[in-house]
Amino acid sequence: MSILATRFAGSKAVLVELSDLDSVLALAALLSANPLPGQIDVLAAASTLFIKADSTASAEKIATAVLALELGAAGSNTGSLVEIPVHYDGEDLAEVAGLTGLSIEAVINAHTQQIWRAAFGGFAPGFAYLMGENQLLNVPRRSTPRKVVPSGAVALAGNSSAVYPRQSPGGWQLIGHTDAVLWDLDREKPALIRPQDRVRFVPSREVLQVSAVPAKTHAPALPAGTNLLEILDPGPQSLIQDLGRPGLGDLGVSAAGSADTRSAAQANRLVGNAPQCAIIENLMGSLSLRAQGDVVLAVSGASATITVDPVDGDDFHGARELSMDTPFALLDGETLRLTPAGNGLRSYLAVRGGIDVPRVLGSRSTDSMSGIGPDPLARGTKLPVGAIRGAHIVGNPESSTLPVPNAEGIYTLRISPGPRDDWFDASGLARLTGQIWSVSAESNRVGIRLALGANATALERTRTGELASEGVAAGALQVPPSGLPVLFLADHPVTGGYPVIAGVIAEDLPAAAQLPPGASIRFVLTDLHAPSQALPDEGIHA
Repeated sequence: MSILATRFAGSKAVLVELSDLDSVLALAALLSANPLPGQIDVLAAASTLFIKADSTASAEKIATAVLALELGAAGSNTGSLVEIPVHYDGEDLAEVAGLTGLSIEAVINAHTQQIWRAAFGGFAPGFAYLMGENQLLNVPRRSTPRKVVPSGAVALAGNSSAVYPRQSPGGWQLIGHTDAVLWDLDREKPALIRPQDRVRFVPSREVLQVSAVPAKTHAPALPAGTNLLEILDPGPQSLIQDLGRPGLGDLGVSAAGSADTRSAAQANRLVGNAPQCAIIENLMGSLSLRAQGDVVLAVSGASATITVDPVDGDDFHGARELSMDTPFALLDGETLRLTPAGNGLRSYLAVRGGIDVPRVLGSRSTDSMSGIGPDPLARGTKLPVGAIRGAHIVGNPESSTLPVPNAEGIYTLRISPGPRDDWFDASGLARLTGQIWSVSAESNRVGIRLALGANATALERTRTGELASEGVAAGALQVPPSGLPVLFLADHPVTGGYPVIAGVIAEDLPAAAQLPPGASIRFVLTDLHAPSQALPDEGIHA
């Protein structure tokens, strides 16, 4: 067993390449028991370990320190045998048969007559990468990922199989579906399949129905006198966000949190909140709500016209218009209305005391990909305002944090190369940085799908075959076979199977989150790190 090399992935992560899966599991166990300074999360994959750090400096120290570690033996298989009933009716079943040279019946037999090993989690909560006993079903991913893969879909990619726990994007080949519930927060262990488990797929002759997500219990009664914000119109999308839930990548749980952390922090700072207080992230600056009790608010991020309407029946006070990035009072019964003012994509509304909804896995953030956290806000939602304890000093007005384009209307994002820029020809990074890209309308909190600007051309790989799924970070520029990169944002999957040519540095991710569809982007290369560290050929052996 050995560590082969380390590669930087963006500004705050390190990809460790290892000789085999046992080495991966051994290093993961070692870092879990003895975390390195600055280590936030560790994501195991087939032949790599992805380490997220709290800063660029920590990532550089980790890249050096990990090479000096001595690996022990991988832990023995102590998992359970899990049987998954499958109805083999997937959209890609015939294509898989063609790719493997097998009949459809032989594909089903090959899938059900071997035991699959759950090597590691990732992509989404409850998603387990299952390694087969043979190469009979080794098939490539789709050249272009589907925007929607249904919950319960059973799929193949490379020599792996998996079950999608919920509706999500995905590029695996779909061969069937199951009604087994892969992820349930009401269970003692939410994931049905955990690393080291063995899985047997069983053909089902009955028509299966995808199980509905269990209904959420009613919110507990609030203490008398609790101030509330009642949502009258959530606009296109309004979500509760905070700093997210880092450190749960091994369960397939993304960090989530505010997409534009800079604007979110500003809104909290203006009302005197701590940075971790929950706020409202609103798409397009379109929202209306009513105060129940006197509250102090601030709105930052995407430009919006802020109007306060007086209490119904108040004939003496008219509507008043307020400024962005400035704290203000909203009195009991008054209504706040936000309307778009043109710049930016996401507005952030903070209330003094924070929004006091229940935490899920340690955070109040809504993860739009996994469904973890509070539901998206709807008409009639009543949000409790947290009690104010200690000194909460309301701030002074501040300047906007929104990114500013150049005279030609082009936004600049700085990128750090790798970890898989060697999957592209010598001009790959030059092409990425030497032309203008456009933000596609098919973008969301998971990621920005990029389209070609004027006279631009898609990126081209020099390697054929499949990249085994491995950890990815927010900011990663993942490139599917189409050659059109996807820039991962807050709700991105924790692992991905397409090469990452570069990563937007952490300092520029807030700006990326504010770019609306149609915005033009130029990437500028900035190498924050020393050259990637690699061992001599013999590596470090256990």
